[in-house]
Amino acid sequence: MTYVAFACRILLFGVFVLALAGKVRSRTAFASFARSITDLRLFPRKVSRAAAAAVIAGEAAVLLLLVPPPTAPLGLAAAVLLLLAFTAGIVVALRGGHRAPCRCFGASATPLGPLHVVRNLILAGTGAAGFAVMTALPAAGHENRVAPIAPAAPAAPAAPAALPPGVRVDG
Repeated sequence: MTYVAFACRILLFGVFVLALAGKVRSRTAFASFARSITDLRLFPRKVSRAAAAAVIAGEAAVLLLLVPPPTAPLGLAAAVLLLLAFTAGIVVALRGGHRAPCRCFGASATPLGPLHVVRNLILAGTGAAGFAVMTALPAAGHENRVAPIAPAAPAAPAAPAALPPGVRVDG
């Protein structure tokens, strides 16, 4: 079961690394992400830049928490909460008729749609499964021997390939 938790951590680590890198690779990338939040009309224009910074801080926190085994369950829980918040934002935007391009992973011309909701729910389910396994192991009398992610981090960008066909992480 520890392999399941480790696989969930690796997948989410890879997804969040790609998402964070796409937003912070340049000032233009960050500005585009902040503008996409404004275009979705989730927040007033003045608040959108702060919301974009909060998303980046949340994604960075998830990454930092996923690496060491003692904080990995908290990282998985944070990932689930963040993904559910993103999903709620997408649903609100779609219901309001706003289909701005998704800047979740940087530059993209693909407008938000139901596939983004499905993608986020699959990723949230992955985090929830990892959390359940990691928190159930000690209760079942098993020692949690999950290794830190850091040695596998170079392979993290390939982790999104584990998603089902048709589910894109690039928007």
